[in-house]
Amino acid sequence: MKFLCLAYEQEQVLNALSREEWLALRQETLDYVRKLRQEGQLLATHALRSAGTAKTLQRRSGETTVTDGPFAETKEQIGGYFLIEAADMDAALRIAGGWPSARIGTIEVRPIEETLPEERRY
Repeated sequence: MKFLCLAYEQEQVLNALSREEWLALRQETLDYVRKLRQEGQLLATHALRSAGTAKTLQRRSGETTVTDGPFAETKEQIGGYFLIEAADMDAALRIAGGWPSARIGTIEVRPIEETLPEERRY
């Protein structure tokens, strides 16, 4: 079963890390990525640029609006994602719990819909 894990981070918290702290967290993350890939549990992962570089798009009544930045004002922003393969939600939570930035942020874990259901979306 596939799960999308969204890593929420506070930009100010990461920016407040010393260079040594940042390099240690970065290396720990790269090591964990390597381990998960070797075990066949990590399908994809990417970091995202700052929410300040984002654009938010909506289409309503045939009109498209684009605004700068994220849609909602929050302290945390999605800093990246990782797509994993796990037997069930418990296994996915164990994998997400090992992600190094879970100590300073939040990881949202969601099962992937393999197909778009006919009956209704949610």
